[in-house]
Order: sequence, then structure tokens, then C-alpha cells
Amino acid sequence: MRRFFSPDIPELMDITRHDAAALEADLDDLEDLNARFGGHEIVRQFLPLWLRPSAGKCRILDLATASGDIPRMIAGWARAKNIPVEIDAVDFNPATLAIARKRSAAYPEINYIEADILALALAPPSGPATHDIVICSQAVHHFGEEDAIRVLRFCREAARRAVLVADLRRAWPGRLAIWLLTATVYRRAMMKHDSRLSVRRAFTPAEICGLARRAGWSQFEHRCYFPVRQALWMHDIPAKPQSVSA
Repeated sequence: MRRFFSPDIPELMDITRHDAAALEADLDDLEDLNARFGGHEIVRQFLPLWLRPSAGKCRILDLATASGDIPRMIAGWARAKNIPVEIDAVDFNPATLAIARKRSAAYPEINYIEADILALALAPPSGPATHDIVICSQAVHHFGEEDAIRVLRFCREAARRAVLVADLRRAWPGRLAIWLLTATVYRRAMMKHDSRLSVRRAFTPAEICGLARRAGWSQFEHRCYFPVRQALWMHDIPAKPQSVSA
């Protein structure tokens, strides 16, 4: 199955600004899908490895945060373990961020930032990375190959210790699973359109690993999650070399 990607055919959630009710309903579906079908669990499995009380406060960057359900899940887990965290959650859609801020009123450790991650990737930090952990979930398939490489490079360069990129996986079983879920459980028009388009836009494991290598990732790990998700990550990222003034 060849990848279908056209910047002229966006996901509806990316262009919804004024229909707040439709956007909030779609975000409800997305949160439920993440909670029930692996989106949260992929991130949660790394938290005991990356968040430890002895390490002090951990700064986390969550890219393409949508309604902020992943930062809230992380913050709740960290609270239960008495681990201090500070989470910068980034999304480009101001309407989505308004919903995320409302839902996160009880989480002062989460700071929401309006920014386009591709714009961030085109102007990467020149100094030392400022976040211990960088997470990017369900975003890479939104880009063409060259821009996906830029985003992956930014994720790697912005992280001091660890980076996790999770996304959909393009394969016939996953496409069938998405079709069935959006025909029976998640039947709202926006979720149906976006989910079915997303799985066609997604990269195969070989493709996303190849993009990561082109982005400068090395010694990373990759795993597929049934039926439609995949993730790649790096632990113990070496420090960026410091420039020396003449």
C-alpha cells in the first residue's frame, strides 16, 4: 500500500477554528482512542525508566499536544510517584489549545505554548537542549518526507536525555482496524475523515526508521504495536558538542 500524502488535503482537526463544539467532540474521541487503544500506554511504559525521584525535576516537551491528554497522564503518574515535572505542551491550533488549557486547569505543571512544530524544526536551538525528554505523538504523518526529517531532527536535538516519537503505522490490518472503529465506535464525521486519512498518510516501519537515520538518529529502537501504532525512541542521548569561541 503506497503512502497517500497531499498538503492540499488536510485533516479537518488541523483547519477547524470556529466550530468549537465539533472540535471538542473530536478531541473527546481522540482522548478516548488514546486511552483505550495504546496511545497512552506507549508513553506510560517509558515513565518508570525516565522519571525517577532521585533525578530531581524533569523538564518535558510534548509536541503536537492536541487536548493535552498525554501531558495530563504524565503529570498524574508523576504526582503519584512524588516526582516533580515541568511540561511544555506545544500545538499550533489556538482553538485546540483553549480546550487543552480548560481541561488542564488542575495541572499547573503543564505550560501550553502556541507554536508550529515545523517552524520550530526550521529554527532548531543552537545551544544546549533545554528539555530532558521530548515526546512527539501522532504528528509525523502530517508531513511530507523532508519536513518529517526536519521534525525528527528537532525532536532529537531538543532532548537532553531521551526522545520518543509515536505515530500510526501504514499497513492493511491497521487500515482495516481504523475503518471498523470509525464505522462502529467513533462515527463522528471529523474523526472518521481524519483517522482514515491519517492511516493512509502514515509511514511504514522501514520508512520511518529510514527518515530517523536521515535525521541523525543513531542507536535508536523501534517497535510496532498491534494493530496500527509504532514508536521509535532513544535513551541516554549524548550531549551536544559545545562550540568553542576563537
